[in-house]
Amino acid sequence: MSAHGHVDLGHTVAGWTGTTVALLGFAGAGAAVCAAWVPGILIGLGVVVLAGLVTWLLHLAGWGKPSGPRPEAEWDWRVRDTGARAGHADCLGCRVAGSRRAVGAVAGARSSAALPAAEEGA
Repeated sequence: MSAHGHVDLGHTVAGWTGTTVALLGFAGAGAAVCAAWVPGILIGLGVVVLAGLVTWLLHLAGWGKPSGPRPEAEWDWRVRDTGARAGHADCLGCRVAGSRRAVGAVAGARSSAALPAAEEGA
């Protein structure tokens, strides 16, 4: 058992990729601030914006996850989300992608995963 318990932490290819690109952008912008290089600051901030775009596109391609817990068989970060093509119910990213994707996302269509009860005294 991990330090976080037996729960779905949501590790996905989209999440890890976006986090890595954003970290590089922030580090680049921070180095540019130390060097007082204004174009470098803007480039670093542009990379941070690019991280959001890359994460969103990977989510739409099925490398993210829907909101809420997933079944335990889908907890591995390399598992692709098969319901991403139709869109996720109550997902802002899917709604922004267009009306066709938002219409395909029917509320309540997602299967729910049972979460373990909280341990008492923890």
